[in-house]
Amino acid sequence: MRSVLAAVTILLFFSCKERDGSDIDSIIAIGQMPTITTDNSGNVQLVYGKNDSLLYTYSTDKGQTFFSPTLIAVVPKLTASHTRGPQIATTSKGLAVVACDQPGNIYSFVKDAEGNWTKTSRLNDRDTIAKENFVAMSTDGDNAFAVWLDLRNGHNEIFGAWSKDAGKTWSNNIKVYVSPDTTVCECCKPSVAVRGNNVYVMFRNWLNGNRDLYLIKSSDGGVTFGEAQKLGKGSWALKGCPMDGGSLTIDKNGNPQTVWNREGLIYSAEPGKEEYEIGKGRNCTMESVNGKSVYAWVEDGNVIVRKPQGMNLNLGKGSLPVIKALNNEHVICIWENDKKIHRRILEL
Repeated sequence: MRSVLAAVTILLFFSCKERDGSDIDSIIAIGQMPTITTDNSGNVQLVYGKNDSLLYTYSTDKGQTFFSPTLIAVVPKLTASHTRGPQIATTSKGLAVVACDQPGNIYSFVKDAEGNWTKTSRLNDRDTIAKENFVAMSTDGDNAFAVWLDLRNGHNEIFGAWSKDAGKTWSNNIKVYVSPDTTVCECCKPSVAVRGNNVYVMFRNWLNGNRDLYLIKSSDGGVTFGEAQKLGKGSWALKGCPMDGGSLTIDKNGNPQTVWNREGLIYSAEPGKEEYEIGKGRNCTMESVNGKSVYAWVEDGNVIVRKPQGMNLNLGKGSLPVIKALNNEHVICIWENDKKIHRRILEL
């Protein structure tokens, strides 16, 4: 009997593995615009939207299985589509979530150690100024910074707010960047990464007709910001908006790493260095795993993951992938397809 059970166990194990060392694709929820983080215990935390419901689920087995979703809050006219959606991050006290409604207000929620969700405050100090509905958030310990496209002055500018108490309260809004050509790119989501007192914000600018990516840094937790720096050597002259903001992360050495789309090609760049091409497509994202970069993007309607060795994997149909490290050998990729949220664990 034991030999039969052992054989069945081995068969089940290998049936869920593919030759590249990854497991198979599985649907974990019904909804849109998923994003993930991992907590201090290595658990995977996921937030997403479904109509007006802001929903949450999590995994305690490195992404193998997820619990039934729970409701964080009902947010009337919640934004959760077209690259616009809620954001989640780990803090020293639990989890923080920000979400935007269609009129342009941004709300904050926190989850404490007992598992309770609380709505804390509104981030924008002027009514309905985030009408583009793009918001990003990053945390490190008690420090958090959120950034968005802001229309309080009649054109899109980069504004933000910081929290020093893990998302319970937020500062007055801070002007991060204003384009000398009046507006930044109107429909590209900004990115933010926090490490200690360093806050990096990446956004697509609109200068001299070019839709290029720029990086700007704060060394005092987001209170003040320096000069914006263009990423890469090339430029993209474009009259329309590409609706593609790229992704930003910080590696183990504390250096920002970026990935973005220019004219349908995916580039990666470290500030001050020349960009290099890694693929073709859009909606790219990245994660730094033990000093090595893992990328994902969408090409011809398929989610592509590029491992550190340069191997590309096609995960199938979908959009808006997100990658998060599980350990030094594995990442989890989450994406959306036909209003269903998929997940796959990949061995590096």
